[in-house]
Amino acid sequence: MKTTHNKSNKKIQTSAAAMLNLLILFSASEKTVAQTSAEIVGIDHVGINVPDLNKAVTFFSDVLGFAPVTQLGPIPLDADWKKLNNINPNTGAVTIKMISAGNGASIEIFEYADNKGSKTHPNTDDIGASHIAFYVNDIKASVQYLKSKGVKILGEPFTMPSGDTAGETWVYFETPWGSKMELVSYPNGKGYEKANPKTVLWSPKNATVKKVSEADFDAKKNTAIVENHLKIWNEKDEVKRKALLNQVYASNVEMVDRHFIAEGIEDISNFIVELQTKNPDFKFTVKSLETNHNIARLYWQFGSKAKPAVVSGMDLFVIENGKVQKLYVFVDQKE
Repeated sequence: MKTTHNKSNKKIQTSAAAMLNLLILFSASEKTVAQTSAEIVGIDHVGINVPDLNKAVTFFSDVLGFAPVTQLGPIPLDADWKKLNNINPNTGAVTIKMISAGNGASIEIFEYADNKGSKTHPNTDDIGASHIAFYVNDIKASVQYLKSKGVKILGEPFTMPSGDTAGETWVYFETPWGSKMELVSYPNGKGYEKANPKTVLWSPKNATVKKVSEADFDAKKNTAIVENHLKIWNEKDEVKRKALLNQVYASNVEMVDRHFIAEGIEDISNFIVELQTKNPDFKFTVKSLETNHNIARLYWQFGSKAKPAVVSGMDLFVIENGKVQKLYVFVDQKE
């Protein structure tokens, strides 16, 4: 939704052309965004050493319900590799097993034959100490389950009362080989999320939710979502607008315009404020609105009371979990 006018010989005239553009944009938007100059996409796996590979696999599969997938080795290690990686020269071959841990990074476990390295786990405050945290929906039930399997629970679940992690409940437990791991749960989110941050921490809690459900195919509900979307863009009251933003858009919503991509509620909110500031007498009105499964299409116009159609265009919505997940904006170009 922009007021900039660029001369063009082409104009979106038919729904067929619009849908072709939608397909192109869908392909482009399902992108892997490089997070650093190293082009890191995310965490693929976490590696840990164990004294007994078979016992570790049994714990991960029989107790935690994970699935062992791939195995390498035993792989003999030459002297140069051991020196480069600070491995005792008398340690034997390594065997590596990759475990699928559900939604998120996999777990890679290493067993070194005739291991001459330290057999002592690092203390919690030692450099290099680490742990793996597993998200659970019901932490009390999970604790009881682990106890029934003979797993040592380190203390009792504790709920953070305030701060960025308010609402998060966690507890540590110990594996049969002595490594410390964690259960964590925050079914109602964490405290920091209430401030509508630009970046929200990834969570398997969100990944376990089925993105598209039968409810997302409800034409009446989707029509109401789009109508509220239009209210957002016309709302001048910041408090009311923010309430609607959180009601209508997913926290990681992505708005794809021809000139830019806005990521997250805050980005979109800032753009709306800028648009309203530049065009105080303008408002958006509906030309037509239709839905198809969890996709909605809105033809709109933007202008003053005297000239309501200074700018016109079309928005395409992808609705998942009852909220707008993707928003594709097409602005008609003036000839």
